[in-house]
Amino acid sequence: MGEYIPILGAIAGGLFPALAWLWFWLREDSAHPEPRRLIALAFLAGMVTVAVVIPIQKFVAGFLTTTVAIFAAWSVIEEVMKYLAARITVLKRREDDEPIDPVIYMVTVALGFAAIENVLFLMSPLAGDTLAQTVMTGNLRFIGATLLHVLSSAVVGVAIGLSFYKGERARLRYAWIGVILASLLHSGFNFLILSVSEEHLLRTFALVWLGLVALLAILEYVKRIHPKLRSQNT
Repeated sequence: MGEYIPILGAIAGGLFPALAWLWFWLREDSAHPEPRRLIALAFLAGMVTVAVVIPIQKFVAGFLTTTVAIFAAWSVIEEVMKYLAARITVLKRREDDEPIDPVIYMVTVALGFAAIENVLFLMSPLAGDTLAQTVMTGNLRFIGATLLHVLSSAVVGVAIGLSFYKGERARLRYAWIGVILASLLHSGFNFLILSVSEEHLLRTFALVWLGLVALLAILEYVKRIHPKLRSQNT
């Protein structure tokens, strides 16, 4: 039984923080909540996407020579695949009927992705390091990488939300603009992680927190978008 403790600890450390953040973000749509089955589907889609992303990232890395280039490419791959996972599973359904809904679905996919990514990341530290080191690693993933996934995917969701009452082509165009912005954001964060010293790492994570504060303010605007604004936005 003892050999399974590190695995169970990694699963708990990856899933519970993601589920806690999911609970927080679902409150943003508490007035007209999304069906639980679709939330579960979006979360599962994010989890499965990790299995698709990893071999693609390994393949692409073989053609790149610098760490910066590799991490930039990996960021783009993750953002594109998270969007495609959401689009295939939940973004085309009739329940996606409010501008805030794409944000909720994109964040849910991102949290599913981050959950499995964190489980894999924690597997090695939990298997051999001290409890204190494990807690520190988990905290850094919790406040850093997980929130980065939330922020970057929410950018895509906001872009879709801003174009919610436009035509299909416009919505698709906005979505890919969002993916580009999310990829730049993700790549920029990775660049800062690689370039700053360890003692300044929390400052980099603080930038993510500031981004989330700005995002919450933007969401209040997205919630107020109504069909009557369509003629003004086309």
